[in-house]
Amino acid sequence: MQSLSATPPRRDPAPSRAAYRMQRLWLTPLFRTLMRVGLPAFGIVFLIGIYLASDARRAELAGGFESMIDAFQQRPEFMVSLLSVEGASPGLSDSIREAMALKLPLSSFDIDLGAARQRIETLDAVAKADLRVRSGGVLEVKVTERVPVIVWRSAAGLALLDHDGRRVSMIQTRQDRADLPLVAGDGADLAAAEALELLAAAKPILPRLRGLVRMGERRWDLVLDRGQRILLPTEAPVKALERAIALDQAQKLLDRDVLSIDLRIQDRPVLRLAPFALGELRRSRGIDTSESDL
Repeated sequence: MQSLSATPPRRDPAPSRAAYRMQRLWLTPLFRTLMRVGLPAFGIVFLIGIYLASDARRAELAGGFESMIDAFQQRPEFMVSLLSVEGASPGLSDSIREAMALKLPLSSFDIDLGAARQRIETLDAVAKADLRVRSGGVLEVKVTERVPVIVWRSAAGLALLDHDGRRVSMIQTRQDRADLPLVAGDGADLAAAEALELLAAAKPILPRLRGLVRMGERRWDLVLDRGQRILLPTEAPVKALERAIALDQAQKLLDRDVLSIDLRIQDRPVLRLAPFALGELRRSRGIDTSESDL
């Protein structure tokens, strides 16, 4: 029989305290994520920081990146070599090309379409411009051109205006656009829409109409041939003009020796007669005009 002291001690299967704590930590999701993701990421960032600590390395890296971008942007499929302008007259087309000031060929990445559109729309004759780069290296510019409908005489000269009163271009003489009606006076451009309404209402007397004059930037005077005028009110001038035309068609007022028809007071038109007609009227009413004639 062997002695009990010769039997080796049995190994305790329980983990040590440190191993137990480590196993518990591995069971924690946050710790596992930190060890599997956070630690490698920290190592990568640490190495990148060491590499970028040198100014020479940073400059070399930036230069290589810029060279790669330039090589990509200068590829033939991105080069713009032609400029196409649609919807503009020949003169306006030349002005658009000058306003854009592009030296082609040029990479499409180097063309600021928004800034180019703003430069084009600063031109008086351009209402709207759309730009896009088409395949084949063509920069297409589609223009909505302003249509002149009125000639405006101001201190600055003669200007063509569109329906909104926006200037289209300047002209040298009235004969350059004798086909368009004439307006004059300060603020006439701001009331262009109202002037067009008056011109439409004045269609029965249009052959005698010489133009519209903006008075005090508040109201209109219609200037006719033979020096006659129709003074319109500030409010509802179109209706007042229609009443004056109806009165003329009924009583032929404008065919008489009348200098002006004042419609500024509603429902009370005032006629200003020529001196001879006024004298005849006074004589017909038995008014002595001998002293006034002197």
